[in-house]
Amino acid sequence: MIGDSQVAFSGVPNTVEGERMLLRSYMNVRSPSPIPSDILELQDRYLKDRNSERGVSHADRIATVDESLGSSILSADRIALWQGDITTLDCDAIVNAANSRMLGCFQPCHVCIDNCIHTYAGMQMRMECHRKMSELRSLYGGDYEQPTSVPMITDAYNLPCRKVIHVVGPIVEYGLTEEHEQLLAQCYTNVLDLCRSSGIKSVAFCCISTGVFRFPNGRAAEIAVDTVSEWLRGDDSMEKVIFDVFMDKDREIYERLLS
Repeated sequence: MIGDSQVAFSGVPNTVEGERMLLRSYMNVRSPSPIPSDILELQDRYLKDRNSERGVSHADRIATVDESLGSSILSADRIALWQGDITTLDCDAIVNAANSRMLGCFQPCHVCIDNCIHTYAGMQMRMECHRKMSELRSLYGGDYEQPTSVPMITDAYNLPCRKVIHVVGPIVEYGLTEEHEQLLAQCYTNVLDLCRSSGIKSVAFCCISTGVFRFPNGRAAEIAVDTVSEWLRGDDSMEKVIFDVFMDKDREIYERLLS
């Protein structure tokens, strides 16, 4: 028994990768509860070494699109496109595509960005999210879940960035609507507003709501680029906004939009 989740193991892993997957599975399914100090110390030592092994990409070395693509879009000198693992980025903040429970993904070793961010940040992130959600439930009732487009900021713990901004994007169930598009635009605007009020100068956005939330990739990218470039035109507080993509098809879409 791990928290309120039951996990059955068929054998002890006999490879380093198997041991890593077992640890990740434990971190994924563990309910938010006090973490023994010795476990926390071991976890942090492991993640420090693991994250160092995976490498760090520095935001200030990522070229803006006026340099990399010869772009002339609005604020091209403050917008960058980068393909890679967002959990390796060294910047002020990265954006997590969260779910409305705001506790991360509980599915062992799932490949979603929510799972990856919580995995490499460490169990403290789920605890902080739980504390914040408990405070909100004390105000709005025990059934409270985080509304779409309303961001929440936490520390990044073992990640190379300083902060993580969690936001719930719109879920497209029966076809894309104008409301979905407005909510997605609000995700970007609200995150940038939170960055400004929190003194964050560099932020990396993932492809919010694409994937399992089924927002069409091309339209999501159009909304992201239009919203961010328009926000930057009216505000000089942000030094760099990075569109982080993982798949080749998303990189190609963003390259077309940003060229």
